[in-house]
Amino acid sequence: MLYDPIHIAQSSYLAYVNKDRAALEALIADDFHFTSPLDNRLDRETYFERCWPNSASICGFDFIHTVAHGDKVYVTYVGRTTHGSQFRNTEILTIHEGRIVEAEVYFGWNVPHEAAEGGYIDAGE
Repeated sequence: MLYDPIHIAQSSYLAYVNKDRAALEALIADDFHFTSPLDNRLDRETYFERCWPNSASICGFDFIHTVAHGDKVYVTYVGRTTHGSQFRNTEILTIHEGRIVEAEVYFGWNVPHEAAEGGYIDAGE
């Protein structure tokens, strides 16, 4: 069976927007693992316990880049929350036989950026 990895990736984000855990569970493999700057290779059960509650505050994703290469999909997005805040992240999703087996999240920044254009924030402050 032929799977569209970009469709699978985008559908996983839309499950958060639609508060449709069953749709996300259908896309996530049993041997799934999740890694972010705060999470080190969580298994599927721990991922749902820790990450799914965030769906309550997610109201949209604007996909900036969605690129498939082999079994990987590279996704950069701006996420929107019900609180009115926005954030930009990049994720690498590994897809095997139509299901996501691995997600790596790289946190970006808040939108709008806290630093003025051409400027920076001193991390030492």
